[in-house]
Amino acid sequence: MQEKIIVGISQGDVNGIGLEVVLKTLMDPTLIEICTPILFSSQKTVSYYRKVLGLEEFNFAPIKDLNQINHKKVNVFVCYDEEVNIEMGKLTETGGKYAFLSLEKAAQALADKKIDVLVTAPINKSNIQSPDFKFVGHTEYLGSILGGDPLMLMCTDNGLRIAVVTGHIPVKDISSKITIETVSKKISQLNESLIKDFGVRKPKIAVLGLNPHAGDSGAIGNEDKDVIVPAIQKLNLNGIVYGPYSADGFFGNRTYEQFDGILAMYHDQGLIPFKTLAFNEGVNFTAGLNAVRTSPDHGTGYEIAGKNIANDQSFKKALYAAIDIFKNRQMQAEISEHPLAFGTFKKER
Repeated sequence: MQEKIIVGISQGDVNGIGLEVVLKTLMDPTLIEICTPILFSSQKTVSYYRKVLGLEEFNFAPIKDLNQINHKKVNVFVCYDEEVNIEMGKLTETGGKYAFLSLEKAAQALADKKIDVLVTAPINKSNIQSPDFKFVGHTEYLGSILGGDPLMLMCTDNGLRIAVVTGHIPVKDISSKITIETVSKKISQLNESLIKDFGVRKPKIAVLGLNPHAGDSGAIGNEDKDVIVPAIQKLNLNGIVYGPYSADGFFGNRTYEQFDGILAMYHDQGLIPFKTLAFNEGVNFTAGLNAVRTSPDHGTGYEIAGKNIANDQSFKKALYAAIDIFKNRQMQAEISEHPLAFGTFKKER
């Protein structure tokens, strides 16, 4: 039992669809055979959702000590004892308060290696703001807690993987953040993640241009020829990195199918095509951290909260992706620990 991967789960906004998709995922009895789930929430909150969703057969073990995990059940780590005023579908201060409380406890457990991976349910980026949380999202917060240099990487089962150079920043600020150093660094991060986290031996990476038509040789902006091309050349990864590509044609004619990874310049350039191609099937993975964190590719879904119609496929895939990535990292560390020494080959007659 102790060899099973321990999966921590943060509850997200209690007024959204987070706990609905979490509980639906955890209802699968085969899940306990491959991992030990720990939901960071409270006994009262989970019991409330269990009743609202009609999941009376859902059983869990409430714990207050991560050294007392029950490996035969879903565990609920009790982050708070009080009864929360849940208003499904509403943006409230309470929703943000308890979303952060759950995330804080889960992230600390991951940092302390009490859990192996973390899967986060959706938060709202406005109501979670507080003196203790002054970040634009999970990615930035977890980067401050876990160490490393976070890279937002959206991925699917069929090999579509899109990372972004700039994430949660205003559109007006994007161009100033696109530098030779930044782009080349993100390419290197993506390359490393494809090898370490996804087991791609020799990744083939496409880089998208910033401007329409990748700048048309400077006719529509100079960033592509003055920044992105030199960033690609700086790495000298011949046969591995290609571009810059015009984003519309790249996705329109399905060129993305020829690559192991894609680097977009900004959030919507990468996430609009990704969600068009893979919504409810995609996973948000934070590469570059010293631990594994994934999440579903959707938000809080206030408009359908409490209606018991939320699709749990993306959350389920996020959970399994976290397990797979953790195993890939273990395997990569093992094969890299004692590499074979290079030597001369002598051909004997």
